[in-house]
Amino acid sequence: MTNQMTITFPDDWHIHLRDHDALKTTVPHAAQSFKRAIVMPNTTPPIKNRQDAEAYYARIQKHIPEGSDFQPLMTLYLTPDTTADIIEDAKASGIVHAVKLYPAGVTTNSTAGVSSLSNLYPVFEKMAEIGLPLLIHGEASDPEIDIFDRESTFIEQELKPLHTKIPTLKIVLEHITTKDAVEFVLAANNNVGATLTPQHLLFNRNSLLSGGIKPHLYCLPILKRETHRQALIEAATSGNPKFFIGTDSAPHAQSAKESSCGCAGCYSALTAISHYAEAFEHMNALDKLEAFLGHYGADFYGLPRNTEMITLVREDWTPPESYSYLENEHLIPLGAKQVLKWKVK
Repeated sequence: MTNQMTITFPDDWHIHLRDHDALKTTVPHAAQSFKRAIVMPNTTPPIKNRQDAEAYYARIQKHIPEGSDFQPLMTLYLTPDTTADIIEDAKASGIVHAVKLYPAGVTTNSTAGVSSLSNLYPVFEKMAEIGLPLLIHGEASDPEIDIFDRESTFIEQELKPLHTKIPTLKIVLEHITTKDAVEFVLAANNNVGATLTPQHLLFNRNSLLSGGIKPHLYCLPILKRETHRQALIEAATSGNPKFFIGTDSAPHAQSAKESSCGCAGCYSALTAISHYAEAFEHMNALDKLEAFLGHYGADFYGLPRNTEMITLVREDWTPPESYSYLENEHLIPLGAKQVLKWKVK
């Protein structure tokens, strides 16, 4: 039995840091767990151009702990008004590494997103030309579509035509939740990859709904059937470089999660590595963990792999019940009050 692993320092290819006072908490947590992180742009207001990205980058930099070389990798928020010139200017900044597509209204702070992709094909062609990846929250936005079918519907109606039309565009289908998504990624060319969250690898919709609603497991895309979770964990542990870490860690105050209309998102910045190790061990695939956490994402983005290492040890530990957040608020981490089996030494 493996009791200790020394692996490449992980990156996170999908994280939410929010903005302003939230950064006092989220940035140190991210820097503790990851060397680099793709930072989502759905702040309020969203990050729409190079100037927005540079200002946001500067705000994040102020909260990186002394002695840390954590690197935030910035993204733009795709809107109906995004142009090829905006994309080219952002790429030239050197700090913008991707563009995020939110179908309008599908998740937190997505009202400024897009309702149709067809008008944005010139933008996607420019992104393909200059090598800027498109990150996709892959859910249909039509409220009449069953929430458990929105990912598969988006893939059929929007994603497959886009990939067929512009096969040179690098695409990351983020936080995938279905067997349909796994099959799409496997069938697509090598310009298509996918991120997987710890919650989608470890939990299914029974975990969310059986015996009472668990608000801290509520995220979007929503947890699916066990057959879909099995497809995800098999993809993650397969050693296929198309699948890599993306925690989708999202800070929502306890009062906002535990309310009559609780918001979507799991906060895993400080526990995700332990969760991934547990998921991989369940599949007897700990030998595949290092590449999933530290190699495949960097390779997909064309960035050098990290050279620093971390050590994971088999040691029971329980995350804090909460972290202080904003003014008189708390963040409940994924795995709160649970005994986790792997710990970063």
